[in-house]
Amino acid sequence: MVLAGLASAGLTSCASAPVVTPTATRPVFQPKALAPLLTDPGRLSRITVCLRPFRAQGPRIETETVGDKRVVHNYGHGGSGWSLAWGSAAVARELALEGGQRQVAVIGCGALGLTSALQTLRAGAQVTIYAAERTPYTRSARATGVWSPDSRIAAAAAVSADFPARWEAMARRSWVDHHAFVGLDGDPVRFIDQYNLEDAPGAGGAVGPAPTPGRVGFARYGDRLAGLTPRSRELRPDEHPFRVPTASVGPIMTFNVAEYARQLTEAFLMEGGRIVQRTFYHPSELADLAEPVVVNCTGYGARALFRDESIIPVRGQIAWLPPQPEVTYGLFYRGIGMVPRADGIVIQANGRNQMVGYGVADETPDRAEAEQALAALGTLFANA
Repeated sequence: MVLAGLASAGLTSCASAPVVTPTATRPVFQPKALAPLLTDPGRLSRITVCLRPFRAQGPRIETETVGDKRVVHNYGHGGSGWSLAWGSAAVARELALEGGQRQVAVIGCGALGLTSALQTLRAGAQVTIYAAERTPYTRSARATGVWSPDSRIAAAAAVSADFPARWEAMARRSWVDHHAFVGLDGDPVRFIDQYNLEDAPGAGGAVGPAPTPGRVGFARYGDRLAGLTPRSRELRPDEHPFRVPTASVGPIMTFNVAEYARQLTEAFLMEGGRIVQRTFYHPSELADLAEPVVVNCTGYGARALFRDESIIPVRGQIAWLPPQPEVTYGLFYRGIGMVPRADGIVIQANGRNQMVGYGVADETPDRAEAEQALAALGTLFANA
């Protein structure tokens, strides 16, 4: 009615206004006033180490008969457990429910265990999780928390011919399902801008442990997801505050692992699932369970429980700084990743290549490694 009144008064006429022709000029991006990261090593709150379960053949998602149980394996995702969790769990769910089974046990309470249990429960089954530890104490809780669906997922020369397509289906399914948690209280999943920074050649190498001798041709399938995820763009020197010759920025998906796991656990329990504390030492102990189907989501633990020596540990260390709510961006510089999370700021020295940590099962924290990474990042904020 207000518009009608204005029109009747002749106030909406713009016949004499000049016609503006849109232009296709590139918008000018001003450098953001990024809050500096506080890199004093005295701020270190903890150092955690995770052993990623790498299998050259890729994740084991298949069925095996153990005694009178049908066991569905869902483990061995390398550094891609959280990233591929929903897609991998969907495959495991279908295998678990074959033949109309409606009573399912899930072993493990990490990323794969929680998503497998929740999807199977929502398909109409009665589901119980059996786990030695709740999620905050599992290796999944020590993950970096970045969408990385092909991080040490397999060796390119060792996978089956259909694996790349199966991987793509899992990645695409997971990408969509993670979005259901964007914007929820606690930010279980959110996007941040990551700045990828490079020094001039010869100015400084990657920081981190020395790579393990040898070479594994890790599979890289990122090109199969072209057009799915946001792209980064190169920055001009006047578009960023860092004193490096080369920089780009792009949105990346990150996981607040502590909150994400809490919400998944809460949903599972509220929708009728059960969690029972139990440790298994041998596959024969599965006979004690009432459920005829068992989904094995024990991750690196499957090496000991199922004697699967195809699992190779890949050590990864995270140095944690207290949360800085004003730091809302990520960094990748000299092989060091920085990811701000609500439960702390993740600092990870990845070194020169993906052979860093390969075959290393030592979970002892290395403070010198953490301080070296902080010192390197500190040079970016020396004049802040």
